[in-house]
Amino acid sequence: MYIIIGLGNPGGRYCLTRHNLGFMVVDELARRYAIQTARKKFRAEVGEGAIERAKAVLIKPHTYMNLCGLSVREAVSFFKPEPGRLIVIHDDLDLEPGRIQIRKRGGAGGHKGLASIIEHLGTPDFIRVRLGIGKPAVKEMVEDYVLQHFPPDELEGVAGQVSRASDAVAAIISSGLQEAMNRFNVRKRSAMQEETKD
Repeated sequence: MYIIIGLGNPGGRYCLTRHNLGFMVVDELARRYAIQTARKKFRAEVGEGAIERAKAVLIKPHTYMNLCGLSVREAVSFFKPEPGRLIVIHDDLDLEPGRIQIRKRGGAGGHKGLASIIEHLGTPDFIRVRLGIGKPAVKEMVEDYVLQHFPPDELEGVAGQVSRASDAVAAIISSGLQEAMNRFNVRKRSAMQEETKD
């Protein structure tokens, strides 16, 4: 069984904000694999079904980002997933917009949701699917930046990023972590880089 957790904040005011990319990926996975996530449990929206023929639980914590570890701990205590079967999907300031990266483990990197999960689980050993959102020009603007709605001209790119992140989760389940990392952690060359190479 895989436990797949998308990080975000509940409520309509946070829909389509940078901090809610994790929720958006869970919604896409639920759509693709016909998993209903309306059930309320573990202070979260929860849905159980199958992804790539493996049993999976989709979770969207409703504790707000800073306290999401409470919800994650309850779910993990209940389902008791095997090592390597907890996947957390989240936005990441340290990756450029549109980029996706899979990591086996790591620290919080300043992300309050990850910090809460690490605190409540007592370990940083869980898979992360990181979705790049870039950084604001001024460090002090980070909190406002992550809670801003995506501008209309970025929504097509965001939809593509969410789709690729959903592909990445499916690949982790169907092909294994290492193969998924090999596939999705590669930076695409820009046209300028290709011209320079020649």
